[in-house]
Amino acid sequence: MSVNRSGTAIRRLPYLCALLLLAAACAKTPSEQLPLSSQMGIDLDRQSLALREAETLQAKGQRVWCVPFARNLSGIDIRGNAETWWSNAKDLYARGRQPAVGAVMAFGSTGSMPMGHVAVVSEVVSPREVRVDHANWHRNQVSLRMAVIDVSDRNDWSAVRVQSQPTAFGSVYPIDGFIYPQRLR
Repeated sequence: MSVNRSGTAIRRLPYLCALLLLAAACAKTPSEQLPLSSQMGIDLDRQSLALREAETLQAKGQRVWCVPFARNLSGIDIRGNAETWWSNAKDLYARGRQPAVGAVMAFGSTGSMPMGHVAVVSEVVSPREVRVDHANWHRNQVSLRMAVIDVSDRNDWSAVRVQSQPTAFGSVYPIDGFIYPQRLR
């Protein structure tokens, strides 16, 4: 009889371990959790929608902007100019300093970019390099898998350079942070 019980306990051990790991993951606050999209990649249906919408606008002779493209691609439903996305995301979406696939990189406004810019992380290449999908970096165009490098002094993604040309990275741009697709409320 005791042999059967110990065999049952051993068979249940993996389930107990899995349950404990799930409970530990749930104990973290939303801002501490790694976005699920960081393991899953860009949603191909959303990408198709974003690209279709951009092509439709271009076919009508209308402008393709970064905000609607990022909203369609990421699913993050924020309105307003790109420069307001970081503050508008507060208390609505998880935000942080680490890039993750599917997260929106929120660029701060500058003299040359007064309305800011938003781009969606499509790949994390290394701790200091990502690829992004975004619109209107090059006027009225969609750019896919464009390289971005972290050039901040503290390695915190507060300043980046974007590979605007195949062989060169451009100016340094301030980054407010990353907005993750998980809604907080």
